[in-house]
Amino acid sequence: MNGDPSPAGTPPPGCPAHGDRYPLYQLADEAPAVYERLRARGPIVPVDLSPGVPASLVTGYNEALRVLRDPTTFRKDPRGWQQTVPEDCPVLPLMMYRPNCRHADGAAHSRLRLAVTDSLDRVDLFALRGYVEKSAEILIGRFAGRGAGDLVADYARVLPLLVFNEMFGCPPDIGDRLVQGMSGIFDTVNAKQSNEIMRDAVLELVRLKRREPAQDVTSWLAEHPVELTDEEMMHQILTLLGAGTEPLQNLIVNGLRLLLSDERFAGDLSGGNLQVEDALDEILWTDPPLANFAMTYPAEDVDFRGVTLPKDQPVVISLAAANTDPALATDHRGGNRAHLSWSAGPHTCPAQGQARLIASAAIEKVLDALPDMELAVPAHMLKWRPGPFHRALHSLPVNFPPVAVTRGDAASTPAADVPAPKAGLAAVLSARRSAHGPTSRLGHLRRATRSWLRHG
Repeated sequence: MNGDPSPAGTPPPGCPAHGDRYPLYQLADEAPAVYERLRARGPIVPVDLSPGVPASLVTGYNEALRVLRDPTTFRKDPRGWQQTVPEDCPVLPLMMYRPNCRHADGAAHSRLRLAVTDSLDRVDLFALRGYVEKSAEILIGRFAGRGAGDLVADYARVLPLLVFNEMFGCPPDIGDRLVQGMSGIFDTVNAKQSNEIMRDAVLELVRLKRREPAQDVTSWLAEHPVELTDEEMMHQILTLLGAGTEPLQNLIVNGLRLLLSDERFAGDLSGGNLQVEDALDEILWTDPPLANFAMTYPAEDVDFRGVTLPKDQPVVISLAAANTDPALATDHRGGNRAHLSWSAGPHTCPAQGQARLIASAAIEKVLDALPDMELAVPAHMLKWRPGPFHRALHSLPVNFPPVAVTRGDAASTPAADVPAPKAGLAAVLSARRSAHGPTSRLGHLRRATRSWLRHG
């Protein structure tokens, strides 16, 4: 860092958050109610990201769009802010400047983002989905015979790591260290040590792929015409890792929680069943895996909706609060992709297509393999991990009749079980009942719906 850091408890001069800041770092189970109370105070409210680290939180949808679409006024470079916080600030590793596309503006951003998008575009989506399904089968097979499991520890925490390792040509030992570091940063626990673990692991991966290139994203970044340095490569990968492990884990888990707890997804045939893609749309609207993120730093003091936003001090977008802003006045979220969970403007997430594919395949696979799965505790008793940025469950315990899963055909639908194409959902349900014998009504509906969507 440059300059002398101010004491952790001293807000910058003129900071509107002084004396009236909500402790965002304590946010956990009560998050939806907190956003409602914060919105009542206005579309921009003062918060603390960690004790004594102030920021302005944007809770209004239209205001969030204005910030995200104005990179001239609201820059992504945090180096001015870094001079005001101590080196042991818990949120510094996640917010500190890195030479990546997330923290760049203008031509520098365009150059780095081009390397990222070009490399991601080379990923074969059909092969990616196949790898997700194969990895899911392996993970499901490890706990399916027990009749119980934790869909966080046993499934969603591991699956994004396996997929990331495959996409980036990352050896498992390096991948383990990467996820260990990223989880520590998001939890703001031992964040400085976690940052060092993650940095060392990624640099080792970069050097490996310089020596031994292959058909993977790391190698494609290395050979891109913009000629990234090792340092630049490392930080592009860290950015993609940040989006591709912890938040993706939370998207999968939050989607499964919704599907297992919301009556709309277990309704009868006359009421209809929402698809997994519709469930993901709802989660991205109401419970996004990154609840508060997309930080920007005003280039000068800005008068914004009657609030003074000081130069270089964080303006954080509450994606969760903005998405649920009553001013939007819409209950029709299925197929509606106008939410801000992928951000907006020039810094819109470049990997959202891959992320949706991975989450969708992961959710479909476990529901198909364990169709009679139910939550082991009432949904309101599930505990959320505290933190200013993510929306993450500690665990998602489930029970189900033990299932013998065979790799290669687990969770698949045998051709003999599927009625002719264009058959109605009721016919699919009847065939599934005949083939599988007695089981729960919810399990029948889930299997029938998925077969119908795939084949008819």
